[in-house]
Amino acid sequence: MSGSLNRVVMQQTSRGWLKSLDLAGMDAAEISGKWGQMFAFRSYLRFRYPKHDICKGPFLDSKGRVRQFDLILANQVWEHLDRPYMATVNVLDMLRPGGYFWLAVPFHIPFHGDPVDCSRWSARGLKNLLIEAGFAPDAIKAAQWGNRAAAARNLEADWPPKYDPDRDDLSNDPDFPICSWALARKNEIVD
Repeated sequence: MSGSLNRVVMQQTSRGWLKSLDLAGMDAAEISGKWGQMFAFRSYLRFRYPKHDICKGPFLDSKGRVRQFDLILANQVWEHLDRPYMATVNVLDMLRPGGYFWLAVPFHIPFHGDPVDCSRWSARGLKNLLIEAGFAPDAIKAAQWGNRAAAARNLEADWPPKYDPDRDDLSNDPDFPICSWALARKNEIVD
C-alpha cells in the first residue's frame, strides 16, 4: 500500500462502504478530485474548481436544470470551502432520492491553502454538518482515524507523510484524529 499515511485507513474503510452499494447502477460525480475514478460506476463526471464552485449553487446542465446523481464524492475538498454548509445543501439538491454523499476531510494536518484552508472536522462534526444541511441523523455513517505517532509524522518537513508499513502504526486513538469521513444518504421520499 502506498500513498499518504493520513489516508490509508480512510481509503480502506471508504472503499468497503462504497463497494457495498450498487456502484454499477449509479451515476456519480466528484467535486474537485479524482478518487472516484477507481470505481466502476454507470457514469462518472468530475467537476473542478474554479469552473465549478459548489458553494455558489448546485451544478446545472446545459438547459439550466440541477444535475442529478446517485452518488457525489468529495475527497479532501470541504476544508478548502469558504461556505461548507451551503456547499453541503447544494450537494443534497443534486442527489436523487436515496442518493449518497461521501466526503473525507483532514483534522490534524498542517495548514495547506489550495487556494484557501478554512475548516477541520471530527467524525461527529461531519455528522453535525450533514444533519444541519438536511440529511437524516440515522442515514449517516461517520468515522475518524488517527494516533499520536501519525500526528507527529504530520509535523515533519516532508509533508504529507508517506505511508511506510514497516514503520507506521495504523491503530486508532480517538483522542488524535488525523482525518474524518462520512457517507450520508438522502431520504428516498421526495417531500
